[in-house]
Formats: sequence, structure tokens, C-alpha cells
Amino acid sequence: MKPKIFISGSSGFIGFHVAKKFLENGIKVHGFDSMNNYYDVSLKKSRLKILKNYKNFSFIKGNLENQSILNTSVKKFKPTIIIHLAAQAGVRYSIDNPDIYLNSNIYGTFNVIKIANKIKVKHLIIGSSSSVYGANKKTPFKEIDKTDHQVSFYAATKKSTENLAHSYSSLWKLPISILRFFTVYGPW
Repeated sequence: MKPKIFISGSSGFIGFHVAKKFLENGIKVHGFDSMNNYYDVSLKKSRLKILKNYKNFSFIKGNLENQSILNTSVKKFKPTIIIHLAAQAGVRYSIDNPDIYLNSNIYGTFNVIKIANKIKVKHLIIGSSSSVYGANKKTPFKEIDKTDHQVSFYAATKKSTENLAHSYSSLWKLPISILRFFTVYGPW
């Protein structure tokens, strides 16, 4: 039986490419995205238009902080895997707008972790950031390196979500993988 995959941040750069790859392989995908204006919304709308051409794609616009919309969307779709890529990105923007990062990255991610645990997904994959390495001077970075000295609020929120995920995984045996993205670029 093929998995059913719920992708938060499905209209973002990474989320779009991940969703499209699964859709091309006949896998059912439900996208969830706030479509916020942190960067050009027309890019997000263009990506979403492409995804909507697949019969096995469904979508809802919403914020992760709105637990009711998130929970309803997840429970209705009944995913076997959740790929959580939605986040407020950007180091510089976090300096002037820390509340947005706290709400989206910490509260939003916590809501995703809670619903994933409640419905007992087979796997939860969470996008993090290379920014968590912070003031670490050792390069190249390794997954086992200490990440105790973040130098931006953005990085602190991403490290916080890694800690939340680790505790949930340990306490409730929820299978979670964290991906620390470095500079990701390509078409779109």
C-alpha cells in the first residue's frame, strides 16, 4: 500500500519539489501552506497551480498556529507520513519580527508534532536549518556536533523545535527525523 503524505509548506521551494516528486510517483499528497508574503506570493501561487494539476493532490490554506485548521486537515486526510517543511525562514527578518518566528516555528511545529503523535503516523520528518550550528567554529559540520550557541532568533527557534521533537520521540516512541537544510537553491 502506498503512503499518504501530508506536507506543510507545500507551496514553498522545498515543499513544492518534494510534493511534485511524490505526485509524479502516484502517491497521494495533501498540501498545507499559509501562502504568506515573506517572499513573492506569485511564486507560491504558481507552484500551487502546478501541484493542483495532479489528481492525487489536495490542499488547504492555513497557519500552523491555528491548531483547529491543522488538526481538521490532518485528520480528514489521514496521512501515514507527515513532512513538516513550513516555517518562518530568514535570519535577518527574525531580528525585527521575533514574534512571527516564535508563533510559526515553535507553536506551529509543536502543533504538527502533537497531531502526528495523536494519529500515530509512521514517520514525521521535520525541516530544520544549518543555522542551528550557530557559533560552532568546526567545519565541516556533523550531525553529532554540539549546537548550543545559536546566534540568531531564527536559529534558536529551529533548535527549539529539534528539542521538542526529540522529547516527543523519546516519550511516545514517535518516529521523527530532522533534516538540517543548508543553502537550498534551484529552479523557482
